[in-house]
Amino acid sequence: MSLEKTPVTIVTGFLGAGKTTLIRHLLQNPDGRRLAVLVNEFGDVGVDGDLIRACADVNCPESSILELTNGCICCTVADEFIPAIERLMALDPRPDHIVIETSGLALPKPLLKAFDWPDLRSRITIDGVVAVADAEAVAAGIFAPDPAHPGTEADHETPLSEVFEDQIACADLILLSKADLAGEAGLAAARAVIEAEAPRPLPMLALTEGVIDARVVLGISAAAEDGLDARPSHHDGGEPHDHDDFDTVVIEIPEIDDPQALSDRIAALAAAHRILRVKGHVAVRGKPMRLLIQAVGTRVRHQFDRPWGAQPRLGRLVVIAEKGDIDAAAIRAALV
Repeated sequence: MSLEKTPVTIVTGFLGAGKTTLIRHLLQNPDGRRLAVLVNEFGDVGVDGDLIRACADVNCPESSILELTNGCICCTVADEFIPAIERLMALDPRPDHIVIETSGLALPKPLLKAFDWPDLRSRITIDGVVAVADAEAVAAGIFAPDPAHPGTEADHETPLSEVFEDQIACADLILLSKADLAGEAGLAAARAVIEAEAPRPLPMLALTEGVIDARVVLGISAAAEDGLDARPSHHDGGEPHDHDDFDTVVIEIPEIDDPQALSDRIAALAAAHRILRVKGHVAVRGKPMRLLIQAVGTRVRHQFDRPWGAQPRLGRLVVIAEKGDIDAAAIRAALV
């Protein structure tokens, strides 16, 4: 058996930043690597894993793609995360590189600590932590602390700013996604925000639709498990990472006639209820293909992705927001 450690790349970033789009591109352009992927979803409907499995091929067969739903692997390390990594390591042939897509609400540092387990540390190294940041959202101040909140600087943090800052602080590389939407001014503003928040100088690259050379993302050789002290977290004091600030609801959607009308309702819902993320599939009457819905705030995209086949034509949308903004009845009334 080879004594060479298997490199792992952790892809972090807030809800809708473009993590899945990046990983799909890496699967389709792996630079000769045999990849395995672990996907984590905050809700109990696996949309991202389904999108990634659609890219399965000889470099990453479907058996090499695992999905953990209805939770956050930064909080279920022993029960779910480590057994999943063990399953990927047991594949034959063994993967050349493992890519982990965390939930948009996950903190990457607890995962780094998990790799300190003796049985994993001897076989795996953290090649790098890649944080995908939505340049347009960062520039717009979505993740900024609330200066109106009294108390210390830590008291100013919002649930969004805390997660965002922990993800940036743990990164070896920042990818500024959706550069086409942000424009040069937005990219410059996003860089300035991240430079001010980062605990050390970090390389930042802009990208659109997840397109980047795999050699830039896979092959950082950071051995991040050896540099935990340089990656500060809001939870270094031992306080637990609490997801009670966020909530999710799954809405079943009957067949629709007009995709654009549904997109408009989602955008209006996001504006009225401060919805962070909507994603899922719906059935369009008379169409054999599933309609994929992806929304970040009021920005909504829809496209047909693949046939329903034998799968029931059941439309389901996952809606994620801060706890006080989730009103299941109002959301259902707005979408159904």
